Amino acid sequence: MKKIIIVFFLSILFIPIEFTAAEEKFLSLKKNKVYVRYGPSFDSPIKYIYKKINLPVKQIDKKENWRRIVDLDNNSGWIHWRMLKKPNSIIILKNKILFKKPTNYSKPLARLEKGRLLKVNECKDGWCHITTDNYAGWIKTNDIWGSIK
Repeated sequence: MKKIIIVFFLSILFIPIEFTAAEEKFLSLKKNKVYVRYGPSFDSPIKYIYKKINLPVKQIDKKENWRRIVDLDNNSGWIHWRMLKKPNSIIILKNKILFKKPTNYSKPLARLEKGRLLKVNECKDGWCHITTDNYAGWIKTNDIWGSIK
C-alpha cells in the first residue's frame, strides 16, 4: 500500500500539467449580423446582436469553438468562432486627419471623427493605410481600438 501511494505521488510530480489561458487578441466580425450570447453554447440566450461587419473586438477567453469577446464599450459575451476573422479594422478614439502619404507634411484628405470604423490595408512606421466610405489614405496609429498587426 505504501508503494502505491509513493508511486502515485511521484507520478503526479512528473506528469506535465498545462494550464492554457486564452490569448488576448483582437479579431473582427465576419458578418453584418452576429449574435452575442450569455454563455458558450447555441442553447445559451442571445445577449445582444452586432450589426456591423469588420467591427473590431478583443478575445478575452475561449472554450472549444466559442470566444468570449469584449468591445470598445466594454460589452462582453460569447461568439462562435465562425463569426470572427483576423483583425482588419480599427476604431479611432480621437479625431484624426487622413493624409495622402504617411507623413504630417503630406496633403490632408479628410477629417475623421472619433468612433469611426476604418478598414486597415497595411501599417508601417507608426502609420496605417486605411479605407473608409469614399476615402483612402494614411493615419497615425496612436489612439485607436483594434489591432494594426
